[in-house]
Amino acid sequence: MTCASCVGRVERALRKVPGVQDATVNLATESARVAFDLAAAPDPAALDALVRRAVRNAGYEPRAPEAAIDAEDASPWAGFAPVAIGLLLSAPLVLPMLGDLFGRHWMLPAWVQFLLATPVQFILGARFYKAGWHALKALSGNMDLLVSIGTSAGWGLSVWLWLTAPGDPPGHVPHLYFEASAVVVTLVLLGKWLEARAKRQTTAAIRALHALRPDVVHLVGKAGEVDVPVAEVLVGDRLVVRPGERVPVDGLLREGSTQVDESMLTGEPLPVAREPGAALTGGSINGEGRIVMEVRAVGSETVLARIIRLVEDAQAAKAPIQRLVDQVSAVFVPVVLAVALVTLLGWLWAGAGGEVALIHAVAVLVIACPCALGLATPAAIMAGTGVAASHGILIKDAQALELAHRVDTVAFDKTGTLTLGQPQLTAFHVEPGADEAALLQAVASVQSGSEHPLARAVVQAAQARGLALPAPDAVRAVPGRGTEGEVAARSYLVGSLRWMDELGVALGPWAERAQALQQDGATVSALVERTTAGLTLRALLAFGDAPKPGAREALAALKARGIRTVMISGDNRGAAEAMARRLGLDPDAGEVLAEVLPGDKAAAVARLQKGGHTVAMVGDGVNDAPALAAADVGMAMGNGTDVAMHAAGITLMRGDPMLVAAALDVSRRTVAKIRQNLFWAFAYNVAGIPLAALGYLSPVVAGAAMALSSVSVMTNALLLKRWRG
Repeated sequence: MTCASCVGRVERALRKVPGVQDATVNLATESARVAFDLAAAPDPAALDALVRRAVRNAGYEPRAPEAAIDAEDASPWAGFAPVAIGLLLSAPLVLPMLGDLFGRHWMLPAWVQFLLATPVQFILGARFYKAGWHALKALSGNMDLLVSIGTSAGWGLSVWLWLTAPGDPPGHVPHLYFEASAVVVTLVLLGKWLEARAKRQTTAAIRALHALRPDVVHLVGKAGEVDVPVAEVLVGDRLVVRPGERVPVDGLLREGSTQVDESMLTGEPLPVAREPGAALTGGSINGEGRIVMEVRAVGSETVLARIIRLVEDAQAAKAPIQRLVDQVSAVFVPVVLAVALVTLLGWLWAGAGGEVALIHAVAVLVIACPCALGLATPAAIMAGTGVAASHGILIKDAQALELAHRVDTVAFDKTGTLTLGQPQLTAFHVEPGADEAALLQAVASVQSGSEHPLARAVVQAAQARGLALPAPDAVRAVPGRGTEGEVAARSYLVGSLRWMDELGVALGPWAERAQALQQDGATVSALVERTTAGLTLRALLAFGDAPKPGAREALAALKARGIRTVMISGDNRGAAEAMARRLGLDPDAGEVLAEVLPGDKAAAVARLQKGGHTVAMVGDGVNDAPALAAADVGMAMGNGTDVAMHAAGITLMRGDPMLVAAALDVSRRTVAKIRQNLFWAFAYNVAGIPLAALGYLSPVVAGAAMALSSVSVMTNALLLKRWRG
C-alpha cells in the first residue's frame, strides 16, 4: 500500500467478504485486523482464503504478519537498488538544468533523453502503473494513479514535442520534459525507500520482542540434557538455563538460585533475585547461576507472547482521530484529478500553450499525493507504543493512547496497587478462655482455598506457627464480605465487620477494641461461630499493609500536574483514611472512597466521571475489572490478574505506580505528534496544490516536496523514540 486511499480500498474489499463484520487497515504496518461473524459466513472454513482473495483482487499481495517481521532486512540499504538506478539515469537529465544557472547549454540530444527517461518511466515506474490500474478497476484512486498519470503526461508530451519539432536549424533540441517524468519517478521511489526505512525503525519494538525467544532449549531427559527446538517444549518439562542465556518459556525455578534481568519485559533496569519456587518469565536473561526450571506455559500462552500480541494489536489499531483522515482520503484523489483538469483548462483559457497548461496540471497531480495523510497517525502510534513497551508500559488499543492525555482524575485501587498487597496478620484477639491456636487453625482452614490477600495472610500466620490445616467442608465465598465453612463439624464465618453488621452480630465489648485497631490503620475482620443458639463472636483479626515504594511520590507527581488522585478501597473508613494519609492523600478533600464493594467500584468511577471528567482507573485484581472497563482509560498492574489486564487499555508491567504518570506523558507526546503530523500533511496539500495550479511549482519541485512530506512525517514520529519515562 502507498497512501491513505489504498487503506480505504482494502477495507472496502474486506468488508464485502461474507462473514466479515469489520476490517481496519493500517498503512504504517501494512496490516489488517479482520473481525468475523462465523454464524453469518457461508463457509467458515474458507474465510481465510476468501479474505486473502479479496486483498489480491483489490490489487495487493496478502502476507502473514510473521512473514512481514521475518522479512525485515537488517541492512539500512535494503531495497535501495531501484532508487540508485533511477538516480544514475536521471542525473544526466538534470545536469543541463544546473548548467543553465551558469549560462551553459548542455542539453542532451532528444534521443539520449528518451533512452535515459524511458526505462525509469516504464521499468522502475511499473509499480505505479500496476497499482494505479487496480485502483481504476475498483473505481477509486490512489497515489500511484496520480503519479502514473502525471509522469506519463510529462513523458508523452516530451515524445510529442520531439517528434513534431521542426528539423531546422540542424542540431536544434526542442525544450523537452523527460527530466520531469524521470526525476519525479525517482524522487517518489526515494521517498518510499526512506519511508520504508523509517517504518523498520517504528517496528523495532516488535522485532526486539520476537528476538527474546531462543530457538533451542536444553531439555532434561532420561539420558541427561538434550538440545531440542523450543516449539517441542511441553508443559511440565524441565529445562536447564545456563548463565547468560534467555529463559525460553514461562515456568517455576526448581533448582538453583540466580539474578534475572527482566528489563526488556518490564523496563526494570536492575536484576531481580530468584530462589526455588519463584516464577520465571520467558524472554528474561538468566544471571550468574545455572538453574533448572519447570515449564508452566508455552507458545501463545506465555507472558512474552501476550505482550507481543498487545503491542501488535495496539500498533495495528486505528485511532479515533484517523476517521477524519479516512473521510478526507475517500474523496481526495477524485478531487485532485478534478483540480488538475481545471488547471489544464484554466491555463488554456488564459491563452497559455498546451505545453505549459499540461506541465502545470502534472505538477498538481504530483504534489497532491496523499502519502503523508495516511502515515500521520499510524506512524506516531507505532513509535509511541513501541517506546512505551520498552519502558514497561503496554498500550492495548489506540483509543486508550488517544484518551490518556486528557485524563484529569486518576482513581487507584488500594490493595496491590498503592500498597504491597501482602497484608500480614498483626493482631488476633480471642474471647477469654478460648484456645487461640485452635481458633487460628479453624479460620485458616476456612480461608485456605481463597486467593484474597487477607485470607493468604491468615494462612501464612497459621503455617508460621506450625499449625496443620484440616480440609474444610461446605466452603462458601461471599463476594466483598468473607467466607463461610465447616471445620471439625463446627461452622465458622470469617469476614468484614460490615458483613457482621448485616448478619446482626453485635460486637458488644469488642466494639471499642475494633475501633482502636481501625484508627491505627488496620483492616479488621471478625470470626463468628454458627451454633444452634445463633452466631457467636469468637475472635477479631487485624491486618496491616505497607505502601508500595514510590507510591507516595507517584501520587505527588500526578498532583503536581494538576491531576486529581483518588483511592478506592473496600476497607472500613478508618483503615482507608489512615493508609491515605501515609500516601499523602487528603480524606477531607474527597480523595478517599472507603467501604466500596467490588461490584460498586464501576459505579464509583461513573460518579467521578460526572461533570465531564476524564477518569483513569488503576487496579490489579479480578474485582477491579468492571471499574477498569468503565473508566475512560483502564490501567492494569502487570503483577495482577489476566482478567484485569484484558479489561484495561494499558498494562503497567512493573506494577510501579510511577508508571501511571509516565503512561499519561507518553500519551500526551504521541497525541502531540499525531496532531503535528496531520497539521503538516493537510497544510502541505492546502498550500501545495494552489501553488502548483498557479504555475509556481514545476513537476520536479512538486515531486521532491511530495517525497519530503512523507519522510518528514515519519521522521517527526520517530522523535518519540527519544522519550524517557
